[in-house]
Amino acid sequence: MEPGASDASAGAPYVEPSKGKKKSSKENKQETLAPSEHTSTMKRLFGFEKEDISSWHRLVCLLNRPTDPASLGIFRFLFGMLMALDITQERGLSHLDYKYLDGAPVCRFPLFNFLKPLPMDWMFFVYFVMFLGAVGIMLGCFYRLACLMFISTYWYIFFLDKTTWNNHSYLYGLIGFQLTLMDANRYWSIDGLRNPRKRNAQVPLWNYTMLRTQIFIVYFIAGVKKLDADWVEGYSMKYLAHHWLFEPFRLILPVELISLMVVHGGGLVLDLTAGYLLFFDATRPFAFFFVSYFHCMNSQLFSIGMFSYTMLATSPLFCYPDWPRRFFGRFPEFLQPILPFISPAPIPSSSCVYPNPPSGSREQQGAHAASKPTTPSFKHKFRAIFTILYIMEQFFLPYSHFITQGYNNWTNGLYGYSWDMMVHARSHQHVKITYRDGVTGDVGYLNPGVFTQSRRWKDHGDMLKQYATCLSENLPQFNISDPEIYFDIWVSINDRFQQRIFDPRVDIVKADWSPFQPNPWLMPLLVDLSPWRTKFEEIEGSLDNQTEVVFIADFPGLYLENFVSEDLGNTSVQVLEGLVDVEIVDEKKNYSLQPGEKMQIPAGEYHKVYTVSEGPSCYMYIYVNTTEAELQKNFTKLSELQEKVRNGTETEPLPPELQPLITGLDDQDSDNSVIDPVVRLFLKRQKRMQEVKKRREASMIERFQRFASKKYYSIRRGFLMTAIALRNLAVGLPPLEQLTREVAFANMKEPETETSQDERLKDEVGHGEL
Repeated sequence: MEPGASDASAGAPYVEPSKGKKKSSKENKQETLAPSEHTSTMKRLFGFEKEDISSWHRLVCLLNRPTDPASLGIFRFLFGMLMALDITQERGLSHLDYKYLDGAPVCRFPLFNFLKPLPMDWMFFVYFVMFLGAVGIMLGCFYRLACLMFISTYWYIFFLDKTTWNNHSYLYGLIGFQLTLMDANRYWSIDGLRNPRKRNAQVPLWNYTMLRTQIFIVYFIAGVKKLDADWVEGYSMKYLAHHWLFEPFRLILPVELISLMVVHGGGLVLDLTAGYLLFFDATRPFAFFFVSYFHCMNSQLFSIGMFSYTMLATSPLFCYPDWPRRFFGRFPEFLQPILPFISPAPIPSSSCVYPNPPSGSREQQGAHAASKPTTPSFKHKFRAIFTILYIMEQFFLPYSHFITQGYNNWTNGLYGYSWDMMVHARSHQHVKITYRDGVTGDVGYLNPGVFTQSRRWKDHGDMLKQYATCLSENLPQFNISDPEIYFDIWVSINDRFQQRIFDPRVDIVKADWSPFQPNPWLMPLLVDLSPWRTKFEEIEGSLDNQTEVVFIADFPGLYLENFVSEDLGNTSVQVLEGLVDVEIVDEKKNYSLQPGEKMQIPAGEYHKVYTVSEGPSCYMYIYVNTTEAELQKNFTKLSELQEKVRNGTETEPLPPELQPLITGLDDQDSDNSVIDPVVRLFLKRQKRMQEVKKRREASMIERFQRFASKKYYSIRRGFLMTAIALRNLAVGLPPLEQLTREVAFANMKEPETETSQDERLKDEVGHGEL
């Protein structure tokens, strides 16, 4: 509902229309919205009286109450603009040909198995239609058709690939669906210029009610999901506290408290309260500040496309609907022709229900002329019913996982519609895919991720089933008949032990799976071992910088087969809980270990760790990458030598293989066999680190130029490839040489902004530049 407002509605005092001189927007608001002396507290807080919801008739009148279309029109414009930008980026228009790989044997993960991508040129056409729909929504041009163009193509793309699902992509589709049903083209739209009856016409209150409630649900349910113990205890997003955005907090708090109190505690409180604080007049300014700060931080912390900006665009929906008139009324008059109009007052609309004026009113005829009294018709009642059912469905859906049990894994349901944002962080230590020829019995192994570009199948049983089916259809091309497929996937969720998520003994090709039945080959999450996480921190804190540790938990009767690289020259396994037998495969020897015992694992050999206790076993690998450690020592010596040469303290001449420490490494020297390989690697690493430092110390103007350049070339490629595809559909394919030149022109980038270089920088420093 509309907080603090008291527009004329069923059950509200009738406001006689004014005559004569037109009033300004501010005067009109004071006359029609300012609460009278007898306005109840409920009306001041919620915008309606208790009597307005006392009967079905009055509720219908309330939901169809005439409301200013200005705020809705501004939101429509912003949403359409953001979606047009989103299509070229997160929806993938700029790399569509890489995403769908027309004609290649690719395993896909649609919601419904009958959904298939169209040929590549037609996929570009689908995206083009979606883009036109988003632009049409933004401009309010052929609005209803534009909404249908957008949501039909958007939901098709959405259902086509579950691996890209997330909460905000789902939200975009919901808002697009809602706007299709609303009269959001009544303000600042081309349709309003074409049709005077639509221009500045009032909209029913349910338009605002539905959008406001949807945003409230996003915040509130996200907060409820964050009441999960992992979030409250600070395990979900531990790494965020090290981000540069939290540097001001590090002046007064240690990193551990920033993670617990600011990241997790602050996120929980904001999500739980944001919807309420935005609703009420008194708290809305505070909500605007904290919500805006929150979303601006998220835009830097995560790669979430337009989500932060879309949520910022929804905040004004909670203000009085006429806020754009008052806001743009403050601008100079010479700008008024290009800004949303601030007058006249909204005109009546058949979409709304208008109350009967008081029987004793002397202006009754004038009132009829201004806004003819109406009674709720079938369409008003239907829209009220739909609004209520939609809101109920949105509250129910995040907790509907007891129906779609087949999609439940360690977390409930398909990720994307439950608003459990950032609650679960996963890491994968080991993934093995084994196939067995059903005819010959030959056993072999597949590279994890073969035939697919996605990695999300590792965590979801429904996708694993689709992946196994796809592999079984493709492997016969490589002389593997009637293949059986087995997956051994080790996952840690929220800093727990690495453990299996699916039973490695089950042939997933022939395994049963139903969307409405629990997954029988899902292994349980060992939540009883969660208290070990505090011990993990103590163990990790006791190790030096070159020593790594991996914590493993396994089920009785299963074993982990592992290979220790020769680079890991100092690897041991130590039992924390349960009983294990360690088999060194080449030696054909078994060693039994009890809690607290450890043994050295030979490098360059396979070994197996069997769990022989009645309950799960827990153990840890402790290892040192001796090759990396030796390389770091050499780097340190070379750095010291380079510094001595530069400051003149090194008097001995350098041998030829070390000369590049002084002269640098040119492109022609990259393959020079005289140069020491360690020196070459050291100088390349040094150069990359200098580039990283330069990027991080860049000015705001340089950062913006880099950002704008990257976006420009990304959007440019998307539109050029779309133009090529539309031309192909219209007149056919050109000669191959011409098509090659066109694609090469579309792929043109600035050298310093190429993705390959960015990826090298990320690999070098260990994380992306956030």
